[in-house]
Amino acid sequence: MTGLLITFEGTEATGKGAQVQRLVPWLQERGCTVCSLREPGGTPTGEELRRVLKHQPDCAGMDPVTELLLMNASRAELVRKIIRPSLAHGEIVLCDRFYDSTCAYQGYGRGLDLSLVRQVVDAAVGDTKPDLTFLLRIPVEVSEERRRRRNAALPFKLDRFEAAEREFFLRVQEGYDKIAAGEPERFRVIDGTQTLEEVQAQIRQHVLALIDGDPRQAFNETVPAANSPRDDVRFSALPDPQKNLSTCLSNKGVMRAGLQRFT
Repeated sequence: MTGLLITFEGTEATGKGAQVQRLVPWLQERGCTVCSLREPGGTPTGEELRRVLKHQPDCAGMDPVTELLLMNASRAELVRKIIRPSLAHGEIVLCDRFYDSTCAYQGYGRGLDLSLVRQVVDAAVGDTKPDLTFLLRIPVEVSEERRRRRNAALPFKLDRFEAAEREFFLRVQEGYDKIAAGEPERFRVIDGTQTLEEVQAQIRQHVLALIDGDPRQAFNETVPAANSPRDDVRFSALPDPQKNLSTCLSNKGVMRAGLQRFT
């Protein structure tokens, strides 16, 4: 059985990572094997490229074309080494960002020619496309406040993208809106200013509809409340950016090549 690829998109501090973290055990409880990934990263090569792209001070002035190519070098590794094998084994792959981020950030945000962006993306992913994409949408002012609070609370600085000016993120958001409008059958746009529980309930509804065509089940469940206030949820869930977030979750307790597998 072929698996499913579900991606999560949005500008900075929308809560994508927190939603993925809560979706994984819920899917496991339903007997699904889940592979949870992030971009850029997810492989040893990808994690090194992530450090260069996001956290290396000497690379702060990176050219947008270089950024585009490095992003997709990481993506090519992830698709070939992790995503395709996981799908072939019938797993549900959850990816925090995928190629829509490149179209929005490097295309609309950096102003690169969209035909060039699409050519590079096509070379990286081939025919590997998401079955479902969630776009978590928040106003730029909310994103800025969440980033400010996160930076004050955690022991690391904003990365190259988080530190960009407001105009950049307005262009990125415009790009996301256009991309989602162009593929309404794939995208589900969700208001990211809602509580963590409200957003998760909507995500589960759409995932159930994709898996078994009965989204009503999602409304018969109670999503556990988070321990943090709604504006703090994203920050409390943030991982150390220096750690590898690529975790494949299944019913076997083994560890190999940066992938965690556990019950």
